[in-house]
Formats: sequence, structure tokens, C-alpha cells
Amino acid sequence: MATFPVINLEKLNGPERSRTMDKINDACENWGFFQVLNHGIPHDFLDTVERLTKEHYKKCMEQRFKELVASKALEGLQAEVTDMDWESTFFIRHLPQSNVTEIPDLTDEYRNVMKEFAVKLENLAEELLDLLCENLGLEKGYLKKAFNGSKGPTFGTKVSNYPPCPTPDKIKGLRAHTDAGGIILLFQDPIVGGLQILKNGEWVDVPPMRHSFVINLGDQLEVISNGRYRSVEHRVMTQTQGSRMSIASFYNPGSDAIIYPAPAVVENEAEEKKEWYPKFVFEDYMKLYAGMKFQAKEPRFEAMKATSTA
Repeated sequence: MATFPVINLEKLNGPERSRTMDKINDACENWGFFQVLNHGIPHDFLDTVERLTKEHYKKCMEQRFKELVASKALEGLQAEVTDMDWESTFFIRHLPQSNVTEIPDLTDEYRNVMKEFAVKLENLAEELLDLLCENLGLEKGYLKKAFNGSKGPTFGTKVSNYPPCPTPDKIKGLRAHTDAGGIILLFQDPIVGGLQILKNGEWVDVPPMRHSFVINLGDQLEVISNGRYRSVEHRVMTQTQGSRMSIASFYNPGSDAIIYPAPAVVENEAEEKKEWYPKFVFEDYMKLYAGMKFQAKEPRFEAMKATSTA
């Protein structure tokens, strides 16, 4: 089994640039995921994000999660649960308008740090999209422009904790799915694992690595790249020991952005591949995804194709 791809972004600024770009391209084509190091976000800042997130969970969310577990009788499960996840979450919207000031229970320090975190992650997302443009033979800025719609991209962060679970064989931390949107940047717990991706029919662990970001591609990048890059099923397994922190930031198209395969990619494809992916408004895809998140992505693409040709 090949090892999970880890990319040192510092090597883009020297003689190993070409080889590093090849590694990114291979990861996008064959994994749909990769991990980045030396991404330009200071380690001490990430340590602060981790500390504040874990403090917030302990103070404001842990007891609520225990009450939820008790209310749904999830403690001593006998049968597998397939309609919910073992996770405690909240969501911060950054673009087109931030709601971070409206989220209850956040300290002023945590609120300000998450505002700064969003700015740094937005910049990193756009840098990574331009690297993908280069590998796909698209002009610089093409993917950002494709995501813009009339109000710019949508960007938000899902902050999750996966507490210890007494019956990890009966319930997932997060059920298997592909992500609907564009590019996802995950700052995950440096010690407690659990994230897995599906590769060649087998589940592969994504290793925790301090101060790194796990990057994955959503369904929209699969469409725009006409299937050259793939969104990949992934899941979170529950653990009996340790609480896993997960901070996933989603850089997605604007709600009215029109998504379709990039003409510069399609013109180089064989004839049978040219018409496979549909053209649609991102918001319409999201409405469909809401009811089909934990199902295969191909029927979603087929449904959007049927809608666009109707």
C-alpha cells in the first residue's frame, strides 16, 4: 500500500518545484487527499487555535454531548447506528459575511483567533487552487473565478470534537461521504487519529501530524477538472481513548456560481469523456446533496445532468 502523500510546500521555492508539483498532481489524481507541511501559517498560532478549541469544548460542549448521548440511549449500543454521528460540532461562516460575532459561548480571545485563522486559511486555499490550476493547464486564478458567483466564494469552518466512544464498532464519528464543495483544509488533532479515506476499495488511515493541514478535493473540483481530479469518500472512526479535535475549513463556490468542466481541460479529453459531467448552479447541487450526503456521488451528478438537459 502506497503511503499517504505528504507535500512540503517550501520545496515549491527551489530546484524541487517541478517534482513537488508532480507530487501534488499525483495526489489529486490518485488520492483526492494530501497533507501539507511548511504552509506559511506559524506553528505557535496553530498551537493557540488548538488550545482554545479544546478549552471551548471542555467548558461549553462536553456536558451537552454527554446529555445528548444519554437522551438518545447511545451509551450501550447493541446494534449498529447508521443514521447519526458521534460528534460535537459548531459552524462558523466567514464568507460572504462572517457570523463569528453571533456564535454564543466563544471567548473574545477565541473569537479573534478564529477571525485571524479564517484569513490565513482563505489565503492558503487560494494558493492551493492556483497550484491546481497550474497542474491542470488552466490560467492562474481560473478556479477562484469559477467559484466566485456574484458575491464571491462561500467559506466556512466546521469545528468538531469526537469524544471517546464505548462502542466504536457500533457508531461512526462521521459516516462515509464525499464533500460537496471545492477545496477543504483540515487542521486535525495531532495525536488522536480516526480519519480514513477509501482508496482502491480499502480504508486507509490519514496519520495525525502536528502543524500540518490535510487537504481534500470536493465534488465541484471533480466536475471542473472533468474527472481528472476526484473527490474521495472519507469517514471518521470513533475511538475508546482520547477526544479528537477536527477543524475543517470549506472554500466553496458562491451559491449562484455556475459549475461546469473547464473548456481547456475538456478539449484535451477523449470524445467519450467530454460530456460526462453536468453544468449546474452550485446552490441547486447543495439542495440535492443535503438529502444524499451519505450516498454515492455518481447519482448526484446524474440527477444534475438530467436537470440541466430537461
